[in-house]
Amino acid sequence: MAKKNLDWQKSMQLKLDYNNMMADYVGIEQGFTDQDINSNKKLVDKACKIVKENRGKGMMCWTELPYNQKEIVADIISTAKNIKKKFDNFVVLGIGGSALGPIAAFQALCHLRHNELPKKVRKAPKLYVEDNVDPERMAALLDVIDVEKTMFNVITKSGATSETMAQYLIIMDILKKKFGEKAKDHIIATTSEFKGNLIKLAKEEGLKTFYIPDGVGGRFSELCPVGLLAAAVVGIDIKELLAGAAYMDKLCKIKDVRKNPALISALFQYLAMQRGKNISVMMPYADSLKYIADWYCQLWGESLGKAVDNNGNEVFVGQTPVKALGVTDQHSQVQLYREGPFDKVITIIGVENFRSTVEIPNGCEQFPDVSFLSGHTMNELINTEREATEYALTTAKRLNHTILVPEVNAFTVGQLLFFFEMETAFAGAMLNIDTFNQPGVEGGKNATYALFGRKGYEKTKEEMDNAPKKNGDYII
Repeated sequence: MAKKNLDWQKSMQLKLDYNNMMADYVGIEQGFTDQDINSNKKLVDKACKIVKENRGKGMMCWTELPYNQKEIVADIISTAKNIKKKFDNFVVLGIGGSALGPIAAFQALCHLRHNELPKKVRKAPKLYVEDNVDPERMAALLDVIDVEKTMFNVITKSGATSETMAQYLIIMDILKKKFGEKAKDHIIATTSEFKGNLIKLAKEEGLKTFYIPDGVGGRFSELCPVGLLAAAVVGIDIKELLAGAAYMDKLCKIKDVRKNPALISALFQYLAMQRGKNISVMMPYADSLKYIADWYCQLWGESLGKAVDNNGNEVFVGQTPVKALGVTDQHSQVQLYREGPFDKVITIIGVENFRSTVEIPNGCEQFPDVSFLSGHTMNELINTEREATEYALTTAKRLNHTILVPEVNAFTVGQLLFFFEMETAFAGAMLNIDTFNQPGVEGGKNATYALFGRKGYEKTKEEMDNAPKKNGDYII
């Protein structure tokens, strides 16, 4: 297989071009210098030490996913094979990392119109990821699928995620009414092995179950059964995905900051935050990578947005992640990025070789501002526009850097996912925060529980009842 071919792996290595983060290109007021890199050696070394010492421990068990899932992967591939034979649809019930990862991998590695292709062409079930509780969305799903030909995958580590469990209750009710005891043949649970509601339900119902490792949080879970099962069902080579992650992991173990892509990128983001650049824009120039930006937004925002540091000091750190798509958002957002506040770092993702080539034919010769395109390709056009955006940002002294993907395949997507995960871990260590908790998320969850009258949340309900009432004068 390709993952065993070292020359091919080398040819597929991602490149990080950080020229436009440097003062030589964006000016001394905005850019960084070699001295900035050298003077932060202690910070970088400390971050490396923290990440290294915590690998495979606590909530950093995700670092070992490229290496410790041989039997699990075999089970996933076998299960996916059976699903392909029996079902026309595969529906993921989940939210947050349980949904964003599967969506990103599906968009990146399957035909962009996968669900619209005839079955004999796609050779895999249609995939639907239900990542919200909008009632119209659930109703619409049930309008387009035949539950007899659908396998559902409910994903929640705790089995107490309100949104996911609401979906589970709805779907299981439908399945039991239609299939009785055989309802279990239409639903797979992905959850904690030892604790939580869903594992108990799975045992009671006799569901096929995959486990989420205890030390793997939702936003770091795409490379475990959370994401691998859906990927395998739609025909993605999950071994290659993990091989790409392992390849990037080796690069991220290099101590020299100038040779470690995730480490130097984390350093630049950290330094940018110290200068008040608190917005991180993720802008892939490829529709296949569009939802990598959505996945990144949760990873970066939930991991780094923290009120206190590890010493208990109030710090209120983090960057607001913003998703954009090239070329689309050149016509909506780049105006702001180039001429608005100097508060952003833009990460551009470029694809060197697309999987399709589309030629632009001759025509409109009477219009020189159109005919210049003739004889070129859409491939040239999108990459030329990417380079033009880099240039426009740089000449306006806006910090930007580019990740170049040789081509979009399972190996390179595995690298990309692991790169961002490692960058996040390094940046969190530099900020001296707990990168892997999310106390801010719990506030909204607890308020929801209280409003629904859930037992144990009476105090929160009382606090909400006693909160200042809205002033009708402020509602038009």
